[in-house]
Amino acid sequence: MTARPRMHLAVRFPAAEDTAVWTAPRAGSRIAFPACEHLARTAERGRFDFLLLDEGLRLPEHRGRPHDLDPVGWPEPVTVLNALAAGTTWLGLAATADTAVGEPYELARRIGTLDHLSGGRAAWRVAATPDTAGNFRPGAHPERAPRSTRTAEFVTVAKLLWDSWTPDGTPRPFTHRGRHFDLAGAFGPPPSPQGRPVVIQGDESEEARELAAATADVLLTRHGSWETARARRAEVRRRLAAHGRAPQDLKIMPAVTVVLGDTAAEAHERAAGIRRRRVTPQYARYVLERLWGVDLSGHDPDGPLPGIAPRSGDAETLARVGRWRALAEAKGLSSRETVIEASGGPSFVGTPDSVAADLDAHVRAGTADGFALAADGLEEFVDRVVPLLQERGVFRTEYQGTTLRSHLGLDHLVREARAQMTQTKGKTA
Repeated sequence: MTARPRMHLAVRFPAAEDTAVWTAPRAGSRIAFPACEHLARTAERGRFDFLLLDEGLRLPEHRGRPHDLDPVGWPEPVTVLNALAAGTTWLGLAATADTAVGEPYELARRIGTLDHLSGGRAAWRVAATPDTAGNFRPGAHPERAPRSTRTAEFVTVAKLLWDSWTPDGTPRPFTHRGRHFDLAGAFGPPPSPQGRPVVIQGDESEEARELAAATADVLLTRHGSWETARARRAEVRRRLAAHGRAPQDLKIMPAVTVVLGDTAAEAHERAAGIRRRRVTPQYARYVLERLWGVDLSGHDPDGPLPGIAPRSGDAETLARVGRWRALAEAKGLSSRETVIEASGGPSFVGTPDSVAADLDAHVRAGTADGFALAADGLEEFVDRVVPLLQERGVFRTEYQGTTLRSHLGLDHLVREARAQMTQTKGKTA
C-alpha cells in the first residue's frame, strides 16, 4: 500500500496585507517580542515546519498617503528570529529579506549566522519589492527589467557564499564577477548542520516562478481552485525538469487563511466578520480609486458604486467594472459591500473536521505539499485541527530531525551538493 503523503505546515507573521489580523479581538502586538515568542512556541507545539516573518521596508501608499491595508511598524526579521532561536528547539525560522537593496554578502552572513546559531533551522524568503529602495538612498531602486536579473544574481551569490566551505570544514576562497555584483574573498560563518539555509520564493511573477524552479526549496503560492492548483503543479514540474530537478526538490505551499466554528454556519459567520474588518471604508475607497483610476476622496463607501466610467478604457478594466456593477445590482450592495464580496474570503472555512479533511484532500491529490497559514487563529488551529491531521496520518506527531531541511524532507539536496563538491575537489587535487 502506498504511504500517504505528509503535510508541511508553516505560519506567517505578520500576515502581510491582512488588516483583519490586527483588528481581531484576540490579536496581540506585532512589535512586542512576547507576541512573536508566543506565536513561535505555539507553532512548535503544533509541530509546524517553520515560522515566516514578513518584511515591510516601506509603508504602502496611495495618492501620497499611507493606506490601512498593512499595519504600521515592522520589526527587522532576522533580529527577531535570532532571539526566537534561543526560545525554540525544533521550529524552522524564516526571514523575508529584499534584494532591491543591500549586498549578497551582508544578507548571506546574517542568514548564515542565524542558521548556525539555531542549529540548522534558518530560511530566507526572497523578496524583490519595487518601492522599497527609496527609504535607503536616492536612485537605489533599479528599473523593473534589471531588477529580476539582480534578484537572480543575488540568490546565486548568496548560495555561492554558503557553499564556499569545503566538506572537511575549511573556508574556500570565492570569486564572483557579475552584472550587479563583483566580490571575492572568504565567507565567515561556517555551514550549519543543514549545510545551507532553506530558500523560499513566491510565484507572483513569471521571473519569480522561473527563479524558484531553478534555485528555491519552497514555493509560496496563492490559494486557488482545484483547477488552478493542478495547472500550477504541472507548470512547476515542467520548470523543474528544465533545470534538471525532481518534483520533490521543491515544496509547494499555498498561503491560506483558516476560519473555524463548532458548526459550518458559525464558521461562515465568523469568516464574514473577518471580511468586514478587513475591508474598512478607507480601504474600500482605495480599491475603488485603483480600479477607476480617479480621485474618489469625496465618495461615500456606504453608497452605490461610482456612476462615472473608469479612466482606463482597456478591456480588462471595463470588464471588471461591469462585473462589479452587475454584482452590486443583483445583490443590492453598497460600494464597500461590493469590494467585500469581490475580494473573496478565507481559504478554508468550516468545522475542524471539515477543514482537516479539505487540507488532507489537497495534499493527497498532489495540488500542494502543505500550507502557510496566516497568524490569526493559529492557537485554535493547533488545538483543534492538528490532532485531526495527526489521526489521519498526514501530519507528524513528533519532529523526526533537528533541521528545517529534515522537516521538509530536503536533506538530499545538500548531501548531493556536498558529494559533488568532494568529487570536484578530488579532480583538482
